[in-house]
Amino acid sequence: QVQLVESGGGSVQPGGSLRLSCAASGYTVRQGCMGWFRQAPGKERALVSSISPSALTRSADSVKGRFTISTDNAKNTLDLQKNSLRPEDTAMYYCAANLWRVAVCPGDSGNYGYWGQGTQVTVSS
Repeated sequence: QVQLVESGGGSVQPGGSLRLSCAASGYTVRQGCMGWFRQAPGKERALVSSISPSALTRSADSVKGRFTISTDNAKNTLDLQKNSLRPEDTAMYYCAANLWRVAVCPGDSGNYGYWGQGTQVTVSS
């Protein structure tokens, strides 16, 4: 049974930083594609960043240069370092995974079968 549990969300002022972590059980990180998605009220869930089994990453244009996705194989976690946060980064952030061993991970949330419960990030002054 695969379980993904996010942590690290919270409230932060614009320009601040947060680090999200997703602890996986029943799943070895980068066994397939993994990613962080976010969903703001009234908007669709969208890809933030993904990482492939070969560690190839892709990120939404809005977060490039500010967010970094990585895995910690020893801890079996998927992490997202978020710097220079903006009010528009406010959303519920979800960890997701699948079993696809591909070079480039999909950006559509429908291609991920395993999801965490989400962690709220609020950026406000």
